[in-house]
Amino acid sequence: MDKTVLITGGTGGIGAALCTLFASRGYDVAFCFQRDRARADELVQACVAHGVKCLAHRCDIADPKQVAGLFDGVQAQLGEIGVLVNNAGIIGGASKLVDLDPQQLSNVFDINLFGAVYCSQQAARRMGRSFGGSGGTIINISSIAALLGSPNEYVHYAASKGALDSLTVGLAKELGPDGIRVNAVRAGTVDTPIHQTQGNPNRPAMVAQNSPLGRMATPDDIAEAVWWLAQPEASYVNGAILPVHGGG
Repeated sequence: MDKTVLITGGTGGIGAALCTLFASRGYDVAFCFQRDRARADELVQACVAHGVKCLAHRCDIADPKQVAGLFDGVQAQLGEIGVLVNNAGIIGGASKLVDLDPQQLSNVFDINLFGAVYCSQQAARRMGRSFGGSGGTIINISSIAALLGSPNEYVHYAASKGALDSLTVGLAKELGPDGIRVNAVRAGTVDTPIHQTQGNPNRPAMVAQNSPLGRMATPDDIAEAVWWLAQPEASYVNGAILPVHGGG
């Protein structure tokens, strides 16, 4: 398998953990981001310190033309992509259904679902053996919200992740014959800044209190699960949605 990984949403908590983990284990890393160029530059330096190549691309994954340009650029500079991690996602802010703004709903689905579709489409056109590729793996970052529904706060977010789970299962069956495995990690609440910027700042503490393990997930917990799914040791794992939520 080609040892280049492309990670969407690279500068966030989970994304940064993914970039540094793959870099530390010998992968060339490409990631996309939207706004924070300074943070992206810092992450590039952290990755190249491991002796690998790293590229940062500004990209709105809700725009299929920008996504195509992202893949073109990565392939031109790093060669074939062996692993795609559809990590980029937004919560969209807490809201009950009756108060949900249509634009808020659209933004969440544009990033969490449509962005993953556009990226997976580009990956399939390049990884697929019928297109001359060597095969590969796609890993989606889902959420336990897809099971719980997140009533009174994040039903829009939960619905987008439920759709991502369905996409995972469908693409596993569609792309498997072309040499591409597709799986997802169903993350529990992860200790990242997204709760302060987009959601409920008190959620991490509440989740930790109620978790059977007495804590919330860390970005590294999620990154390690993604790593395993990307490796040959998981070569017969396809269409799986791996729960990483501490049993909560």
